[in-house]
Amino acid sequence: MSYYHISLSSLLFQTHYSETPSWLDGQQQWSKQYPYCGGAFQSPIDIKSELLRFDPTLRPIEVQNYNLSPNEQLTLGNNGHSIQLSLPPKMHISSLPQRYTAAQLHLHWGSSSRPTGSEHLVNNKQYAAEVHVVHYNSDKYPSMATAVDKSDGLAVLGVLIEVGEFNPAFEQFLKFINGVKYRDQRVQVPGLNIRALLPARLDEYYRYDGSLTTPPCYPSVLWTVFRNHITISRKQFLALATSLYASHAQDSDPVPLNNNYRKTQLAESRVVLVSFKDGKGLHGTPTVTSPLTRKRIIQQLMVGDLADLADEGLYQLLPSGLEKLRAGEKKDFENQQSEALAKSKHQMQNPSLRKKTQTSLSVGKLGLAEDELCFVSLEQRVSHQLKQSHSEIQLAHTLKDAVFPELNLKSYLNCKSDLALPTIRHILRERPTDEAFELDHSLTKALTNQKKTSSAVKKSVPVTNSGGLSPVAVPRKPHIQGYPHSWLLPMEWED
Repeated sequence: MSYYHISLSSLLFQTHYSETPSWLDGQQQWSKQYPYCGGAFQSPIDIKSELLRFDPTLRPIEVQNYNLSPNEQLTLGNNGHSIQLSLPPKMHISSLPQRYTAAQLHLHWGSSSRPTGSEHLVNNKQYAAEVHVVHYNSDKYPSMATAVDKSDGLAVLGVLIEVGEFNPAFEQFLKFINGVKYRDQRVQVPGLNIRALLPARLDEYYRYDGSLTTPPCYPSVLWTVFRNHITISRKQFLALATSLYASHAQDSDPVPLNNNYRKTQLAESRVVLVSFKDGKGLHGTPTVTSPLTRKRIIQQLMVGDLADLADEGLYQLLPSGLEKLRAGEKKDFENQQSEALAKSKHQMQNPSLRKKTQTSLSVGKLGLAEDELCFVSLEQRVSHQLKQSHSEIQLAHTLKDAVFPELNLKSYLNCKSDLALPTIRHILRERPTDEAFELDHSLTKALTNQKKTSSAVKKSVPVTNSGGLSPVAVPRKPHIQGYPHSWLLPMEWED
């Protein structure tokens, strides 16, 4: 895994670093080449108190074979955007419904002048650094590369790092850092106790559905961010923040490797499950609605009396401020929604038109989506459809519209999201028009009232009638032999 894995990473980020030395400055351009970066369920997020839901069913994280023998050889490499340590496949998480096998760990950090470089924030607090231990679903997929674009493909353990006491476990690979000062350099290091890089308590954590934090940003990650941080000394942090370069050794203009974190993304309809209920700001944290209740709600949407459902106030399950208005929008909210309803009705009467912009929502007897989303094949299909209609610049927007309902449904059924309006509308397209219209009208009216009374929404972002992002230009990239899609460049699956 190690040498080949890191070489792939170098190919991916060559464009980003040659054109944009600053990691932070180049992020807004990601979606132009990787449309999922402008899509749904993106990571990292700011884990705020109002997003939290206590879930009493969350078990302590259990990891196996994390204490590696010094006789084992691991590869430490500099891939131009982080340092990465390869991990043997015997390491795995055993406490999730499926087995997730370890592949690698890497770090994100700030700089000597700004020691705040964690990707996840907690109530607006950014930590000095963050460790990610990346695993893939080995019960379903044979490799990381196969799993990375599946909606249930990856699980990442996130560990927040604060500057404080010296960390002997961290030092076990940090002492080799001078061997990987420049991009594409790698060294062999003896095995170490990876468990010692995690907090002492593995029973307290945040859980949500998210994405890779580097291109192609597939929303394929089950995130577990531990509540408790670990510490490294200031000397250790400075070694990390000042010793490395994103450029090659032969480059005449060295580019320092620091501040290599992605900015926080919108939570949208997502909630963050917590495995603990005590502590500051967590007293009275709402408990999640049971999965059984959520399945019944989905079943009622699919086969129940929609008029009765509208009267019962399904809208109470929707988050406040779900639909945000574009700054300076001239149309009022109700007119905007009326156009969306008209469009929805038109699509119901024209199934072929609907198929061009939406993926079908496959729901089983218990309300669970039957097939996992494969983001590469979906991107290929949508790209082909848009190419035919000469609307390729809409790729990021259309992919979000296609992906969001199914992701939201799965996440909702597992209690990690609220039930969003675009998902309800997606389900309603299969229902009788008059009943669906009545329920949709009830939801729209409720959301309009929520907007008038809510003070929670302080920012506005561009949205479409179906909740998608504004169109983003996506230039075609040349096809690379051996890879199934022109945007799927060789890479390490970093996050």
